Amino acid sequence: MVHFVGAGPGAPDLITLRGAALLKAADVVIYAGSLVNPALLDNCKEGCEIFNSAEMTLGEVLAVMERAEAEGKTTVRLHTGDPSLYGAIREQLDALREKGVGFDVTPGVSSLFGAAAALDAEFTLPGVSQSLIVTRLAGRTGVPVGEALRDLSRHGASMALFLSSGMLDKVQSELLAGGYAEDTPAALVYKATWPDEKTVRCTVGTLAASGAAAGVRKTALVLVGGFLDAPYEKSKLYDPSFTTEFRKGRA
Repeated sequence: MVHFVGAGPGAPDLITLRGAALLKAADVVIYAGSLVNPALLDNCKEGCEIFNSAEMTLGEVLAVMERAEAEGKTTVRLHTGDPSLYGAIREQLDALREKGVGFDVTPGVSSLFGAAAALDAEFTLPGVSQSLIVTRLAGRTGVPVGEALRDLSRHGASMALFLSSGMLDKVQSELLAGGYAEDTPAALVYKATWPDEKTVRCTVGTLAASGAAAGVRKTALVLVGGFLDAPYEKSKLYDPSFTTEFRKGRA
């Protein structure tokens, strides 16, 4: 059996209880070494085989899984954050399905939520934004038609950008071209929830310069939108004058 497990955003205690239990029981662990906190591997039992997928091809990863399955071993494929976001798991699941190898997926806490927590932020503020766009800037690999950053920026919604902190000049120009104002709040969160976490608050117009000054070039999320620093309306859910299924409002 192969268990795909979300490692969480970085802090070892932010993996789910189920994920931690699977990791402790695994005979073989293949982890995303470029992003997963290696402290999580302290949970592995003695004798567990550990492989760093940052140094492997898809074929090599699958070969390890197949061998472990043939030997009756349990494998954990440890992905950063939640595996469903930029985890490249679909190609692995499809290949295992074709080979008749059983698998399951355990979700994890995404780094985008770790980043919001680091900033004491809420992505969906009443009167500011009720939508969150999760995307990335087109780089060495492209994005589908209609998903260019400047096109998505036209919505003016809250935005979280993965895999883009190494191209902040381009990110800034695309956000501005799409309609975000120069003074729109923005932030960089480097290694959210890790011991060396770093946060940088800025604006869309100062994004590139702020990142350069802070030395942030990778392993960081870019957050954009009024949710970071704008007046907002209080939730109707807790408004004493608002009637809900569970409480009658007071005039």
